[in-house]
Amino acid sequence: MKEVDARGLSCPEPVMLTEEAMKSEAGAIRVLVTEPHQKMNVEKCVWDHGRNCTSTETEDGFAVVIEPKK
Repeated sequence: MKEVDARGLSCPEPVMLTEEAMKSEAGAIRVLVTEPHQKMNVEKCVWDHGRNCTSTETEDGFAVVIEPKK
């Protein structure tokens, strides 16, 4: 699983890194972010690109796991 570590980055960097990862990876992607608004922005980006994701809270933020393309 490809991992994108966007912890501590300011918006829109987490979204830009997520978009870049989705363009190059058809499999599952794990995006790590620090703030709740970053998690929501990444989720919206994923949904806008027609993919699904699940989010969990981690020790230092959130992990958004993007499902593989079907």
